[in-house]
Amino acid sequence: MGVNDGTDEREWGAEPEDDSGAVIAVVGRQIRLCWEAAGLRAAELGEAIGYGENLVYKVEAGTRIPKPEFLDRADEALGAGGRIAAMKQDVAEARYPKKVRDLAKLEAEAVELGAYDNHNLNGLLQTEEYARALYEMRRPSFVQDEINRYVAARMARQAVFERRPLPMLTFVQEEATIRRPLGGAKVMRRQLERLLEIGQLRNVEIQVMPMDREDHAGMGGQFHLLKFDDGTSVGHWEGQLSSSIVSDAKQVRIIEMRYGIIRAQALTPRESLAFIEKALGER
Repeated sequence: MGVNDGTDEREWGAEPEDDSGAVIAVVGRQIRLCWEAAGLRAAELGEAIGYGENLVYKVEAGTRIPKPEFLDRADEALGAGGRIAAMKQDVAEARYPKKVRDLAKLEAEAVELGAYDNHNLNGLLQTEEYARALYEMRRPSFVQDEINRYVAARMARQAVFERRPLPMLTFVQEEATIRRPLGGAKVMRRQLERLLEIGQLRNVEIQVMPMDREDHAGMGGQFHLLKFDDGTSVGHWEGQLSSSIVSDAKQVRIIEMRYGIIRAQALTPRESLAFIEKALGER
């Protein structure tokens, strides 16, 4: 087995942030207890599972988030009986920033999700290349570890399309988000192709808000509206530097009203797919 020293940053999570640090620290301590109980040293464990000693120590110290295969190999090599491998789900969630985990949790529970976006395409609709381009153009700039972490989190949220039973997903995108070539012509072409693919799903409706509309209910900015099986709803509002969950019933009703008007003002789903197809043909 070749040795992976963990130098490929795209393969490993960055240092954990916020409350996820506590989860990773517990995982690291558990791994150390197991290797000590087995009478091994960090270097010997690393050799047994195909990772460098330095990386093993970083995982043990809670400064690197382990990959699933690291946990599986460590569990087997140390005879942990599944105790280490069982932590994969907690570790997977800890890989992503807290604000992303909070939104992903809501999306995973919602039976209906509506989203209005005016600057870029909604995260659930983005290709990996488009998402990476967005994070690479952020200012102040993110380091590569942060970019990798945010992109991975955004892609993981798209598991919502595979949920059963299927949630109802609706999106309204400003025309500018369809035409602005973020990431370059090649990235945008693939992104438009992806929109057409997603738009064919039976539980998804994508609408475009044309720039020639003289009346527009979405001038207050972009938002998400999520509805749950128990009849409750929440809004998710994202600004330049922060995001927030809106649970106050009166404010949620305002968001619901605005979203309904926005959808009525936009092109129909059929017209919107034709619009996107035309935009793709112009590239």
